[in-house]
Amino acid sequence: MIELQPQSSGSEGGISREQYIEKVATEIEEKLPAVFELDRIRRQLGEITPTAVVLLQELERFNNLISKMKISVATLQRALAGEVGMSAELDEIAKALFNGQIPGSWRRLAPDTLKSLGNWIAHFERRFEQYSTWIDKGEPAVMWLSGLHIPESYLTALVQATCRKNGWPLDKSTLYTTVTHHTKAGDVREKLHSGCYIEGLYLEGGSWDVENACLRKSKPKVLVEELPILKVIPIEAHRLKLQNTFKTPVYTTSERRNAMGVGLVFEADLSTTEHSSHWVLQGVALMLNAD
Repeated sequence: MIELQPQSSGSEGGISREQYIEKVATEIEEKLPAVFELDRIRRQLGEITPTAVVLLQELERFNNLISKMKISVATLQRALAGEVGMSAELDEIAKALFNGQIPGSWRRLAPDTLKSLGNWIAHFERRFEQYSTWIDKGEPAVMWLSGLHIPESYLTALVQATCRKNGWPLDKSTLYTTVTHHTKAGDVREKLHSGCYIEGLYLEGGSWDVENACLRKSKPKVLVEELPILKVIPIEAHRLKLQNTFKTPVYTTSERRNAMGVGLVFEADLSTTEHSSHWVLQGVALMLNAD
């Protein structure tokens, strides 16, 4: 019975559980965009580069999510009105919306997340904006990696594109990263010729000294802080000679990775004046999402 009690009945003026769920479903339905026209976009892109392939794959996955959400909220509204029966899946969706959680059937079609429903919808809308900009204006100069369903595929595509351009062997190429002094995407004036800038990375277990461009111990009472814009450049592995850096794992969420290694996206090179073991003991890592 506790599970069925409205969690915000006072602020909602004492409306019933069904009315509250219907209100949330309607608000979500109003935010859902039309699916992307993949055939038109494929023609518009012209030459299909490795990163264009990633975009088309991302859009296909995003379309599946949009379609599922549209069917879910429309059918749920009909079930609440008594027009169709309430299936087990619809009941699970209703409970999730009521409790401010992401329905399992939606979660399975989206990137890993620990967000509440409200924050996840805002994340969903920002993902749509980045995809739309990518289609209309070309590949972003600064990529919001958290907005991609499979972010590691984009990084792999960057290496593939540079290897094709320069005639490098793919298996002997890697990524080099460096933290810039830019704190906002708007500070970046032009796109890199190879590689990209990345925004929206969050540092846990330490802090970033902007002035000296290196890792420092965490600030008091600050558990997570946003890293400045990261520059990612494909490079031949034998040319990469790094000193005084900590190879920092980048995870999708603060849960980091499971026993199968799922959750690790890539490793970023962060400058440091301390030995790497110091940051390992501090549990320093980067996240794509500040849950």
